[in-house]
Amino acid sequence: MLEAKNITFGYPGTKPLYDGFSIAVEPGERVALAAPSGAGKTTLCRLLAGFERPWKGDVLCDGQPLPRTGTCPVQLVGQHPELALDPRIRMSRSLEEAGEVPNELLSALGIRSEWMRRYPHELSGGELQRFCIARALAARPKYLIADEISTMLDAVTQAQIWSFLLEELDRKHMGLVFVSHSPALTKRLATRIVNVTTGKTTGT
Repeated sequence: MLEAKNITFGYPGTKPLYDGFSIAVEPGERVALAAPSGAGKTTLCRLLAGFERPWKGDVLCDGQPLPRTGTCPVQLVGQHPELALDPRIRMSRSLEEAGEVPNELLSALGIRSEWMRRYPHELSGGELQRFCIARALAARPKYLIADEISTMLDAVTQAQIWSFLLEELDRKHMGLVFVSHSPALTKRLATRIVNVTTGKTTGT
């Protein structure tokens, strides 16, 4: 289980975005985070993946704190892949940093062999996002955090990527926490919706 237990967190000079907030995600669940823009959905994604540490409370995976070093069982794919990739190295090197990435994973995500020789600025946002998804899945996470990951993709590619991800989630019994501004996508994916401003849960 992935848990945020009574967490408090904010940024300097502002009131806390979260004060005693809790959420729990079971393996195999697909939980959508809902809230108005600016309410802290991306921040919660970063907290759940260990990119930020709460002021108070705990983020746990299977009862253990997220590791500060090494491979994390919770992987985050954000909405800005250009910020997640080192602009100074070729895409093949970026993948190597994630460990062994199976060729079938690259093929399923539509990553072309010629892209491997390129630098991030030579690829589109959608192409870069495919690499970010591949890197996250190569870590064999128990939970995937997806923050508006298909915003940069056209409708056909969105459908292909999410169809593939759903198969991966089901096959590996992986939990998913995601943010999307598309009601149709949320309805299709989510097993439940959590409002991050109230903590209330609703069905889809």
